[in-house]
Amino acid sequence: MDANALGATPAGGVDPLLRPLQLGPLTLRNRIMSTSHETALDEDGHPLDAYQRYHEEKAKGGLALTMFGGSARISADTSWGGTQLDVSSDAIVPVFRAFSERIHRHDAALMCQISHVGRRANATVGAWLPALGPSHSREDYNRNFAHEMDRHDIARIVRDFGQAARRAREGGLDGIETMTGGHLIGQFLSPMVNRRTDEFGGSLENRMRFLLLVYEEIRKQVGGDYPVGIRYTIDEDHKDGLSFAEAVTVANRLEREGLVDFFNCIFGRFDTRLNLLVYNIPDMTAAAAPWLHQVGTFKAQTDLPVFHAAKIADVATARYAVEAGLVDMVGMTRAHMADLQIVNKLRAGREQEIRTCVGASHCLYRPAHCIHNPATGRETWLPQVIERSPRAGRKAVVVGGGPAGLEAARVLAERGHWVVLLEAADRLGGQLVLAAKARLRRDLVGIVDWRIAELERLGVDIRLNVYAEAADVLAEHPDLVFVATGGIPDFGPVSGSDLCLSVFDALGNPAQIADDVLIYDATGRHPGPSVAAEIAAAGKRVTFVARDPSVAPEMEHHSSITYRKALAEWDVRVLLEYELVSASVREGRREVVLRHLLTGRELRETHAQVIVEHGTVPVNDLFEELRPFSANDGATAVESLLGVAPLRAQPSAGFELHRIGDAVSSRSVHAAMLDALRLAAQF
Repeated sequence: MDANALGATPAGGVDPLLRPLQLGPLTLRNRIMSTSHETALDEDGHPLDAYQRYHEEKAKGGLALTMFGGSARISADTSWGGTQLDVSSDAIVPVFRAFSERIHRHDAALMCQISHVGRRANATVGAWLPALGPSHSREDYNRNFAHEMDRHDIARIVRDFGQAARRAREGGLDGIETMTGGHLIGQFLSPMVNRRTDEFGGSLENRMRFLLLVYEEIRKQVGGDYPVGIRYTIDEDHKDGLSFAEAVTVANRLEREGLVDFFNCIFGRFDTRLNLLVYNIPDMTAAAAPWLHQVGTFKAQTDLPVFHAAKIADVATARYAVEAGLVDMVGMTRAHMADLQIVNKLRAGREQEIRTCVGASHCLYRPAHCIHNPATGRETWLPQVIERSPRAGRKAVVVGGGPAGLEAARVLAERGHWVVLLEAADRLGGQLVLAAKARLRRDLVGIVDWRIAELERLGVDIRLNVYAEAADVLAEHPDLVFVATGGIPDFGPVSGSDLCLSVFDALGNPAQIADDVLIYDATGRHPGPSVAAEIAAAGKRVTFVARDPSVAPEMEHHSSITYRKALAEWDVRVLLEYELVSASVREGRREVVLRHLLTGRELRETHAQVIVEHGTVPVNDLFEELRPFSANDGATAVESLLGVAPLRAQPSAGFELHRIGDAVSSRSVHAAMLDALRLAAQF
């Protein structure tokens, strides 16, 4: 066997990431895992085919352990409003058995996170059960008031933890973990939340009592030879919160009494959406692995294996974490949404082919969907590994080198077709090249860079500076043509729009931006606020006007928070629920009329420049020119977009023509690449 098959490092030794780890009776085949997270793939609280296929692809990709659950519900009163698994009855056991068998076929381990979320529960969904906690309190994150648990509540929930653990073992799972953080066990540990005056509150000894009862009951139900861990807050990073020293004391107690087999470490608080972003799920604006060294300090205080996940997105960082002794097991959860084949590529010496997570947080906008990998979360009908077509060898022309065109060219080339990519600009990337010029979105360029490298590896014929016309495409004698020509800025129904700039203009030529700018955002997406923050950071005065009642409402909470925070830090003036009616010239400046959407009142202002974000309109000239020459008149059957259809036959005359991405309508990067994958995979 060659060195690459063993995962050799450049120095010649076995890659630290590929060394096995012993966890009690369980041997984990390497040091890479995916931590538990919400996927929204459950069916009535059970992890059935779609859920299992998502995790199975990770197992096939080579990781050692895939953990699921995302705070699986042990009790009826621990729902935050849906998409959690329900492990509160024995009905889950046969589902676990099927799930375990599926994952074990690929030599990977499977564990579940079981939890009670305490005051984080939503009291206005399902059975409308009241939220509860160690003390009367209200969490900012989920906004419910919790009543103080009595002894009956405590006894019931301790029992529910034990029964959930029993079901996991009977279902063939390889282990479980519970959750501290902002969940019930952590709420008891935290002096900020636990204000009880009985034996469950006050001193650290008292605050850890609930935790000890839970783990004693779990051990009673599963025995001492079953791997049991805890996703564990090592420091709440607040003067009134659980300190690092206290966390170590509790951990040492758990270890000494044999109650846990591993610590899956987290840092900070999760009681607000901002704290969740800062501490638990850092986005592309955060440094890589921000809490790794704090976790390493904790590891020095225990002899048990330590796991950790928080923006460990690339193999180099993961390797350093293990080799430096900071962790024993690296959680690469979002990294596996981007590329479920990380370990297989690593073992095969193809590390440079790994599709690295860019931290866009799209997976929080649509759980288990990745901006970079449209197959993720759709494993029942889209392939994670593109296989060679039985009818390989066709000639395909892709027009447009934005995200849709790049993905189409990549998939068609992987299918074994001869691909020519024509791009009008002097570089590939389309709108993503502009988007990445904004400092808050700079890592998006990784989406482009990875695909360019893949096209070069696959031998795609890339031709830049070609503004393709019908004759250019026809001269290639194609069997298949994908038009991915994108869109141009749409200024909407604004009177005087010819006096306005677009976000394309602002990012493409920042030197032209004046010192006093009004930005009108009519979409609620990324471009408007990212450009506003970019211009304000350059020291210019910015007024941000939005049609919506909040900034970036179409985005997931992380991005919305990031933008709101940036606009506040840079003193951007924000006007919400206004529409831009008109722009005109007055003494060399732009006079605008804004109308409040609720009251109808008009506001007149003057600014040096006006920038409008209203999405794009498709560039369709080439598509219309090609339609008469095509076998299908450019029609794409809707049915073919709902699931990969049987292999498409070559038409007897002409070529098949399709539009994808913003050449169809103004949407997102993810939508553009999904268009490309689900069509190109059919040829």
